[in-house]
Amino acid sequence: MGLPDLVVPVREGANNEPLRYALRSWTANLPHRHVWIVGFRPWWAAGARHIPTQQRTTPGYVNTTTAMRAACEHPEVSDPFIWCNDDTFVMAPQPAPLPVFHRGPVRELNTQFGPRSNAYLAEMRRTRDFLVGLGYEDPVSYELHVPLPVEKSGMLLSLEAAPGHDAHKRTVYGVMTGIGGTQMRDVKVQRRGPQFDTGSPFLSTTPDAFANGAVGKFIRAAFPEPCPYEAGRRG
Repeated sequence: MGLPDLVVPVREGANNEPLRYALRSWTANLPHRHVWIVGFRPWWAAGARHIPTQQRTTPGYVNTTTAMRAACEHPEVSDPFIWCNDDTFVMAPQPAPLPVFHRGPVRELNTQFGPRSNAYLAEMRRTRDFLVGLGYEDPVSYELHVPLPVEKSGMLLSLEAAPGHDAHKRTVYGVMTGIGGTQMRDVKVQRRGPQFDTGSPFLSTTPDAFANGAVGKFIRAAFPEPCPYEAGRRG
């Protein structure tokens, strides 16, 4: 079997510098065949393949769920493919096939977050209750900011089973299809300061941390050269 495609959902907005550097990092370190941008393709990313989708401004994850389904149903996207995000950077060479990673049992995350409550945590708990109700006694979370290998039929079945588009679809897919994997800490860097792991093979940022923080400077310095997916601009 050949190398998998990379699939990345992108919301509207031409000025997406994190995507530019994510593409550079994937070109350097993540073996793949093609990159598919699902949703909005910035003008400068003409080298990537494109699946347009109708985007909604409603809160929640409807756009990423739409993108995931579109990728799974597209006959030219490889099966399996690797699901990425436009704020996920691969900082070191990865093997092929790419290993699967998870975040550990949801019950442990629930303990770590304590009494805090927001939409993400509420959906994390709802997704766990859903999976426990199906008989998965101690489900693990796959909600990491790292690339995830996806098998099309398994993901489509998981999307059909999941309780709404806001469900943690990576987790539903990983648990229901039994993909296993290795536990790791999440790599999301939320702040501008230098307190992040410069040796991590993966990094992810918030928009502010990328634009104004030490982590963004570190990522931009690591990948100064344009990649084949860029067009119309140097540097």
